Amino acid sequence: MPSSKINRIALYVSAFLIISLVLFAILRDNAESITLSDATKILSNHKVEKVVASKEYVYLKTDNHFYKIASSQVSPKMFIDYKVEVDGESNILVYILFGVLLLGFGTLGLRWWQKKDTNMQYSHMNSGNGGSDLNSLPVECIKSDVTFSDIGGISDVKIELEEIIDFMKNPKRYKSFGARMPRGVLLVGPPGVGKTMIAKAVAHEAEVPFYYQSGASFVQIYVGMGAKRVHELFQAAKNNSPSIIFIDEIDAVGKKRDASRNDEREATLNQLLTEMDGFEGSSGVIVIAATNKIEVLDAALLRAGRFDRRIFVELPTKSERASILSKYLQKVPHELDVQAIANMTIGFNGASLAALVNEAALLSLRQNESRVTIEHFHQVKDKVMFGKKKLQMLNEEQKKYRVSYQAGKAICATYFDISFEKLMLSNEQLTPTTDDSLIQHELESRIKMHLAGIVACGIQYNEHSSSAQADLNEAKELLKNMCEKYGMGSFIMSDPKEQAMIMRRLYDETLALLKSMPHVIQKVEAVLFEKESITKNEVKKYIDAVL
Repeated sequence: MPSSKINRIALYVSAFLIISLVLFAILRDNAESITLSDATKILSNHKVEKVVASKEYVYLKTDNHFYKIASSQVSPKMFIDYKVEVDGESNILVYILFGVLLLGFGTLGLRWWQKKDTNMQYSHMNSGNGGSDLNSLPVECIKSDVTFSDIGGISDVKIELEEIIDFMKNPKRYKSFGARMPRGVLLVGPPGVGKTMIAKAVAHEAEVPFYYQSGASFVQIYVGMGAKRVHELFQAAKNNSPSIIFIDEIDAVGKKRDASRNDEREATLNQLLTEMDGFEGSSGVIVIAATNKIEVLDAALLRAGRFDRRIFVELPTKSERASILSKYLQKVPHELDVQAIANMTIGFNGASLAALVNEAALLSLRQNESRVTIEHFHQVKDKVMFGKKKLQMLNEEQKKYRVSYQAGKAICATYFDISFEKLMLSNEQLTPTTDDSLIQHELESRIKMHLAGIVACGIQYNEHSSSAQADLNEAKELLKNMCEKYGMGSFIMSDPKEQAMIMRRLYDETLALLKSMPHVIQKVEAVLFEKESITKNEVKKYIDAVL
């Protein structure tokens, strides 16, 4: 019998004995304490069946009760008519408990020493030597219950993966045509778009075992451990083929090899490359990996024959967001236009949409509402996008400046049709930074929006507060990218002098816009001062009235 199994049995037996003895001691001390007169009465009535004497107590057992009286209160003459048993169990109990504890701790110590000895052996091993006979955590498959119907959107991704699912279900059809299954599929996309769910859905639809590992789990302290883990993973998958191996965040182990050498990571990567090369066409194992940063992966990992197929999973489009939201809202009582929520969640990934629905539902419960409404989504959207911050305590003068500042931003964003739904007085950001492709006039509109708060405070008070720092930095960064990265200055190569001129022009245009709308500024400021929030539709209504 393996030593690990013996150790486990010894631990279970020790635990059982300790619990049994402790329970015995507790039950024994549940005897009811009685006085000397009570004891005399019970003994004279001849109701006592058994008398047990210990150093501290004398125990009297009747048909239905168990009594005890302090030994110092009784005399031997009281028990002339009874056979008194001397209780040696107390000392025996101590000895037994000591022995069991010694056995238990000895077994634990032995296991610790074995584990330490194993680690010491591994620390002197290279990735390709030995270790296969030493104990390690078994690699186990996961039963996937995620289906493609559970994932909203990604219709184009589904088409790519359905072919792989069909291959795993009907391999003869493809082999007869001379086609082989891709050895690896690389899912590339930003965090939160559902790469792990997609891999689980493939395993569920193909009805095959699913082996999940994160790239970080292969990065071990001891040389050779990561490589051994990779070998065990692939061996388990082959033994249960057809199957799917999913390696999440593969960039943790698959980064480009460079001068900054890391023997353990390189050994693990080499083992991964070797295992993927060792696949036969008939192995029935496919590797799916996910990464946010394909550019950092080693070229050997990306070459043909390893990850034959790359699938880019992008942020959901408007229609895909609506599909995802519909799924998350199925069990939530609501009165919502899903398209309206999809319109206000540009840039949200699947995980963010799930969090948004959940936060809106929680807010509805806190407010004792029977249904989730669009107003709940407005209130929690910024919390999901930017996080929840403690609101600043503003005095009346500071609040006036903040109202004017936010009013300027809201008017400018609405006038240039920059996407936002609702502006809160406490917002530091009106819209998230975006990597989407923008035309020059769209970039300039965003810069004007970031400058609008400073301009509005300048019109009203001829000064602004330090809270403008974030918007000012964003405006400078956008302008720098326009001129230096995108070549949107008067020349492809621009200089700081031209950037300053462009910034001055955009500031003056923002100033002219806001000066032309004094009544709009007053109305927006009034709403912000009273409600501390205003929607884009409200601002648009005030602007349309003067245009």
